[in-house]
Amino acid sequence: MTIITFIAFTLLVAVISYYATRKTDETSSDGYFLGGRSLTAGVIAGSLLLTNLSTEQIVGLNGQSYTEGILVMAWETLAAIAMVVTALFLLPRYLKGGITTVPQFLEKRYDKSTKAITSGLFLSGYMVVLLPIVLYSGGLAISTMFNVSEAFGISSTAALWLCIWGIGIIGSIYAIFGGLKAVAVSDTINAIGLLIGGLMIPAFGLWVVGDGSLGVGVSKLMTEIPEKFVAAGGPDSSIPFGTIFTGMMLVQLFYWGTNQAIIQRALAAKNLKEGQKGLMLAAFIKILGPLIVVLPGIIAFYLYQDQISIPDEAYPTLVREVLPASLVGFFAAVLFGAILSSFNSALNSSVTLFGVDIYKEYINKDANEATVVKKGKLFGIFLALASMFIAPFIANAPAGLFGYLQEVNGCYSIPILTIIVVGYLTKRVPAIAAKIAILSGVILYSISQFVLQPMYGDSYPHFLHVMAILFVFNVLVMLIIGKLYPRETDYVQEYTKQVDITEWKYVKPVGLLVVIIVVFTYIYFQ
Repeated sequence: MTIITFIAFTLLVAVISYYATRKTDETSSDGYFLGGRSLTAGVIAGSLLLTNLSTEQIVGLNGQSYTEGILVMAWETLAAIAMVVTALFLLPRYLKGGITTVPQFLEKRYDKSTKAITSGLFLSGYMVVLLPIVLYSGGLAISTMFNVSEAFGISSTAALWLCIWGIGIIGSIYAIFGGLKAVAVSDTINAIGLLIGGLMIPAFGLWVVGDGSLGVGVSKLMTEIPEKFVAAGGPDSSIPFGTIFTGMMLVQLFYWGTNQAIIQRALAAKNLKEGQKGLMLAAFIKILGPLIVVLPGIIAFYLYQDQISIPDEAYPTLVREVLPASLVGFFAAVLFGAILSSFNSALNSSVTLFGVDIYKEYINKDANEATVVKKGKLFGIFLALASMFIAPFIANAPAGLFGYLQEVNGCYSIPILTIIVVGYLTKRVPAIAAKIAILSGVILYSISQFVLQPMYGDSYPHFLHVMAILFVFNVLVMLIIGKLYPRETDYVQEYTKQVDITEWKYVKPVGLLVVIIVVFTYIYFQ
């Protein structure tokens, strides 16, 4: 029954995605890479959320909350503020310029080589870190949930390879052959399922804690383990409270405002109003994120702290123990959709970056749009195969994968955010300043975290503080260079008129409301 439910829901998503995208012109760049610039608010919000939410986050953050409590909600709630900033500041400028990729803006603002360096950083991050991690964590979850090794009479390693390749092949079909619109439509359907399924887990968990009453369950948790409901992390926690005002917000701004795999959904909006509404809707839902990726870990601590030795086992243990058997297939299908979403979204963005920013620019300048799309798809096939081969070997990676990933990503996230922010806020800072800032950011952060931090251990500043220090340093370097060697002319962004950029009239009050809710949440859990 579990397998039937799983297959039925997965096929339903595939059929709906096919019918929703069969008329999209995928021989043009806009059609394939941006879904014909036709996405509406609901589709944008659903795709944003599901691209973000995957197994490494659901399992990893619940594992951290099992150990540390609600303080890890910073990764979720502060994302809402970053989305508000993106909707108000970045998205209007992106759509005004009619860009397909973030590096395209950098070409217009600085020069072609700055764009190439940034595209290369994005692609290396996706290829070496993001895609293999998503495949590994997803393969592990599906393999464990369905007990694939016993079902097929194979070793656990072989089961892991089988699941990784299954996810990789299906995800590649969506991303490479369906384009962004197929990814976005399937994301939206799965997002609804994930929202329902994700909320079912804590609901059933609280039901068990409260002996049949959700209210009693909440009351028991807050009175019997109050230490798990303190939002401000201490200096020894994974998120010291001070980092919320330094590197944490920078990481969130990079992720939601400049990361190609995420922002591509908003770039595909049919107009600015729909893009802003989609971001605001996603921000409201994101505030509820801790119910899915934090609360279950705390419930698992209350119920099974004597049985769980590895924190990352908290979420799967809770699912196995509290979810009725009849719902396991549905939840597995939804989780499978979340895994697929993160994989195919990053893959589709990689195809876009390669086709638009590298192939068209450096390999075949005279290529028509159909050729650019075709070559992008070929690169996507290569990237998908490489990721599928690399993923199984991540089993030997360090523990605490979620935090480790956030730290490693700082090598390219902060330098890219630096040059984009300075690019939009200034008019005379030259291209050489952007190149120096990128190199400085990558080199200094790598030295800091992989040389100095191991030497000094716990006495060394938290990596989020390091990110903030280097961000300020590199902004100052760029401004000084801009003062000494300014551009000959002011940078002026032209309006390409590809989409209407009339602002949604409620975007500012709604954005303010989101910020107030986040601040109140922190005050309440002090």
